[in-house]
Amino acid sequence: MKEMPVAAVSRKVKEHDTRLWRVFHYYVDRHMDEIDLTNVKRIAIDETSSKRGHNYVTLFVDVDTKRVIFATEGKDASVIKTFKELLESKGAQAESIKECCCDMSPAFIKGIEETFPNAEITFDKFHVMKMVNEAVDQVRRQEQREEPLLKKTRYLWLKNEKNLNDTQKDNLLKLKDGHLKTAKAYRLKTTLQIMWTASPAFAGWYFDEWYQWAIRSRLEPMVHLAKSLKKHEGGILRYFVSKITNGLLEGINSLVQASKRKARGYRSVSNFIAMIYATANKFDLEVQPHG
Repeated sequence: MKEMPVAAVSRKVKEHDTRLWRVFHYYVDRHMDEIDLTNVKRIAIDETSSKRGHNYVTLFVDVDTKRVIFATEGKDASVIKTFKELLESKGAQAESIKECCCDMSPAFIKGIEETFPNAEITFDKFHVMKMVNEAVDQVRRQEQREEPLLKKTRYLWLKNEKNLNDTQKDNLLKLKDGHLKTAKAYRLKTTLQIMWTASPAFAGWYFDEWYQWAIRSRLEPMVHLAKSLKKHEGGILRYFVSKITNGLLEGINSLVQASKRKARGYRSVSNFIAMIYATANKFDLEVQPHG
């Protein structure tokens, strides 16, 4: 069943899909009730879209078991408190949570700080680099109005060089070391990228040097970015202690969105959440057709 949309299963087994969803929820809930949360200490948090527009479900993953242990509608600070209530209902304590990884959402930060007093926050490095890419692209869009060389070059600056084809690599090589503002922004990006491979003792100094370069760059999007990252410096550098990222959640999100496309969406958020649990946690839910 996990590989087939419920509507298709409904036709196959000659049952109304409402009844199938009821059965599906029953088995998913049973699996979720069996998950022990008393040893959860490190969590990663991210949101995924439940439908078009601004409709979100927030996912909580146990970093150590790599399971989605909770999903709930919304992405404000209250979802963190709802997760705490789940933990406590299962015999776990909020004080046991030592590490949280998330993006720089003020709502997530506020929720974690108010709800998990012993937790250190790590800001997801992939989210940090996404912010850097967005700033680089702003520089490019501003500059290309007067610089024809930049037309149709967007992905040259956003992709990692190893992911470019040979033609794209050649084009980037011609542009990246020149006097273009976009090239300067790109050099700031690649320099920050290197920071993630630094030793913990060196990372703080490296970040400060990068920050000083960025705010002197006279590239408004990069200056604005640097000031924002500086405000969140502690959570960015926490990565070098916790080594936590939301990379696992990004993979789960891809699976979930593929499942949603296959089903052409879900009629309710509760159905979507049940499918998240079944898909991400690889529950083996078999439906036997009537004989």
